[in-house]
Amino acid sequence: MKNTYRDLIEQTFYFPQEGFEVIDNQLHFYGIDLMEIIKQYGTPLKISYLPKIGSQIKKAKRIFNVAIAKADYKGSYTYCYCTKSSHFSFVLDEVLKNEVHLETSSAYDIQIIRSLYAAKKLDKSITIICNGFKRDQYIQYICDLINDGFENVIPVLDNMNELEQYEKRVKGRRKVKFGIRIAAEEEPNFEFYTSRLGIRYDEIKDYYVKSIKKNKRFQLKMLHFFINTGIKDTAYYWSELNKCVNVYGELKKVCPTLDSLDIGGGWPIRHSLGFEYDYEYMAEQIIKSIQSACKTQGVDEPNIYSEFGSFTVAESGATLYSVVDKKQQNDSELWYMIDSSFITTLPDTWGIKQKFILLAINQWERDYDRVNIGGITCDSDDYYNNESHVNQVYLPRIREDDKEPLYMGFFHTGAYQESIGGYGGIQHCLIPAPKHVIIDRDQDGEIVTRLFAKEQSAKSMLKILGY
Repeated sequence: MKNTYRDLIEQTFYFPQEGFEVIDNQLHFYGIDLMEIIKQYGTPLKISYLPKIGSQIKKAKRIFNVAIAKADYKGSYTYCYCTKSSHFSFVLDEVLKNEVHLETSSAYDIQIIRSLYAAKKLDKSITIICNGFKRDQYIQYICDLINDGFENVIPVLDNMNELEQYEKRVKGRRKVKFGIRIAAEEEPNFEFYTSRLGIRYDEIKDYYVKSIKKNKRFQLKMLHFFINTGIKDTAYYWSELNKCVNVYGELKKVCPTLDSLDIGGGWPIRHSLGFEYDYEYMAEQIIKSIQSACKTQGVDEPNIYSEFGSFTVAESGATLYSVVDKKQQNDSELWYMIDSSFITTLPDTWGIKQKFILLAINQWERDYDRVNIGGITCDSDDYYNNESHVNQVYLPRIREDDKEPLYMGFFHTGAYQESIGGYGGIQHCLIPAPKHVIIDRDQDGEIVTRLFAKEQSAKSMLKILGY
């Protein structure tokens, strides 16, 4: 009877599947021989596979445009990338190759817009949706963009006091396009009932009529709707979307300039090989729900905007480690110690107990063991020991006479990990941030790699610490 690691994976999941296949008992990621990458650069290692970013954007555009065509929906669809998911230049460069617009969250995001404009990677016609609670500097930077002729900057109001700042700071007779964020009600299992962000459902229409309607400098263009837990096929999501569209309909009757609905972010990504999500169905149902509600209200259907961040960039990333030691700590607990720290490289795994796709890279022909994976810091939280589909981790068995280490990879780690982990700064126990390699394909489809960042040095850390 066969009982190899490969048998385990193939019997547990539909495998191979998109992005993953095994050739000669070694894992390939989107056609990339990961053992070759490891031989060239070593571990620990972060990789970013750029073509996946473009394919995700194309996928969402196709799905929404097909849904719009099938429903004979009168509005358009616009894909925005929310920069907070990954601010790296190589990500924004790849995003902007695909006719994508941008969503910002803080003041320094605007400086990224400036840098991209200076490099002629975007022009002043791009739509820039400015979200978040805005302190003085953020508001000033937004106004500077408007004053400099950026045509489609849309600050989304988080509260009723924000708008007067644009009236003071936007020069001349320029019209200020803006949106209003709805303070959505959270899921019942949250510690609070209503999001801290946005303006309450029942206050939006009165606020517009009393404070904005007669001011000719302002043009309300967008209603913004965001669910913290993402776009899911649940009664909660459909209820909140319906409430949002009803507010849109009531507001549209008194505000002719309102023509857009931002459904926010939240399309999920694969955190397990057993992931199932019907993107086509969800897009069709969103379009039909909005269309039906607008018909009931007797108003035109809005243009649809989405802000996909993790969906855009997460599946392009992977984090690779080698096992440096095996420790049997008691009769039932076997530890594989890796050459880095989860707290440094994958902070979501310990901060919010996020699971990622975990697979061995070599030794797929081996028997397997149930293991705990330990990072090398002294922190008791620096470990990983269960998967999305099962409360255990299985990896190929390590032997005493192995000539080659066991390598493993965590996949779809391209969103948030660097910003949450404090990229380029001080890491827990001074464990250095790993090398980061960019992987692309040339015009002939051949793989091209380049080193984006070396492993963090002691010198750089000591400088931050004042030594």
